[in-house]
Amino acid sequence: MQQLNRNTLRQLPSTVLHNKTALNSEIGIVHLGPGAFHRAHQAVFTDNAMEYGGNWCICGVSMRSSGVRDELASQDNLYTLAVLDENPSYQLISAIKQILVLSEQRSLVMQQLTAATTHIISLTITEKGYCLTSDGLLDLAHPDIKHDLANPEIPCSAIGLLVTALAFRHQECTAELTIISCDNLADNGTKLAKAIIAFATHVDPVLAAWIKQTISFPNTMVDSITPATNEALRARVAQAIQLQDNWPIQREAFTQWVIEDNFSGPRPAWEKVGVTFTSDVSAYEKAKLRLLNGSHSTLAYLGLLCGKETVNEAISHPTLFKLIETLLKEQVSLSFSAPAEMNVDQYIDAILLRYNNRHIRHLLSQIAWDGSQKLPFRLLGSIQDNLAQGQPISLLCIGVAAWLQFLVSAAQTNFPLVDPLADKLIRCAALCDGKSKEDVTRLLGIEQVFPTPLVNNTVFIDGICHAYLGLSRLNADNVTETLEAFL
Repeated sequence: MQQLNRNTLRQLPSTVLHNKTALNSEIGIVHLGPGAFHRAHQAVFTDNAMEYGGNWCICGVSMRSSGVRDELASQDNLYTLAVLDENPSYQLISAIKQILVLSEQRSLVMQQLTAATTHIISLTITEKGYCLTSDGLLDLAHPDIKHDLANPEIPCSAIGLLVTALAFRHQECTAELTIISCDNLADNGTKLAKAIIAFATHVDPVLAAWIKQTISFPNTMVDSITPATNEALRARVAQAIQLQDNWPIQREAFTQWVIEDNFSGPRPAWEKVGVTFTSDVSAYEKAKLRLLNGSHSTLAYLGLLCGKETVNEAISHPTLFKLIETLLKEQVSLSFSAPAEMNVDQYIDAILLRYNNRHIRHLLSQIAWDGSQKLPFRLLGSIQDNLAQGQPISLLCIGVAAWLQFLVSAAQTNFPLVDPLADKLIRCAALCDGKSKEDVTRLLGIEQVFPTPLVNNTVFIDGICHAYLGLSRLNADNVTETLEAFL
């Protein structure tokens, strides 16, 4: 079978969607972190938007890994989006024109970041890539930030890299740039702006003032479940497009992008292809982070403790379904005020329906990654707000306790933990037996995750202890018995 590239495009079946406009467009966006989610989400919206004009092709920048660049190079950065549900569809995406690796192509990366034709820099670098403290501020003690402040000419963090690029643009008077965080981080644009300005202040206060006055950092909310690419997907896509695609991506049909209408330069016609622009993203963001992402993490850790492998397998267990549904409707939904346009009950029903999508093989182990970075935004915020309002937190505590049990299990079984705090988490968890209140005291002492006011709250401590000890008995054989005790 021939490989997908520009020369073989004419062989695509007519059933494969393809917006050819993007093939002849130039780069207008630089994106840090061109992983599966970006290629299934922002790149797709941008590909569709180029039908309405503009040079908005994307230069993807990988901070360290060369895998995506190397796999897509032979197919001219073209790839297939497989939308999997009861009626699957396939779309060829050509919005990405170039992929660079910072560690190998630093000068080319800087050229793209500082080009006058680059009007948007976007990011999907996960929560850990922002190098923030638990309070959401720049962590000046972070090794990457310390390195970049000492070596501004060779930054290794996204924050340091952006400040270096902005310094050049300041010097050359090339503004008209908007920097857009697309990560699952509460107030992501605001936090990114504060981190960049804080870093720039240490470099050059004049630069920091220019950034504050000139560059916009809109808050955003993104949503679409995007499992990792595997051989089954490659085989399925090859059959559908009649060409070999080295790195297709898959996602569910549901996709959402909400952006604060705050730009300091031009932008693609995203509003014409389904993107929502609003003056206040926070209500959408909080609803999504707490309802979808919070229940996702809870389901992942509980499911793994129950011996489940995928989201669909986990939610298909009646008791797990009941617990997640009750968590969403009776505790998470009380922790925030929804946007006026949102029907919360319908949104929750849609989440549960998405989890039940048997065509999406979303691994619980993948969702479990980087728990130390995710839980403060996905679960702890809901707990803090419910405590302040006198609302219940018992089921919210189950998700946190399940993460703690997950850490202990990882330490006991030498399970490879994917987390920027992995070494510290495993050292701490290795001192625990999974069955005592002393475990909870030790694990809640991880200050990078748990804020002091929460750790000093007796209602929270009691809730975590109760859930932790209750989950100590959980295994594949007693799911119903163990979890029903919490309902």
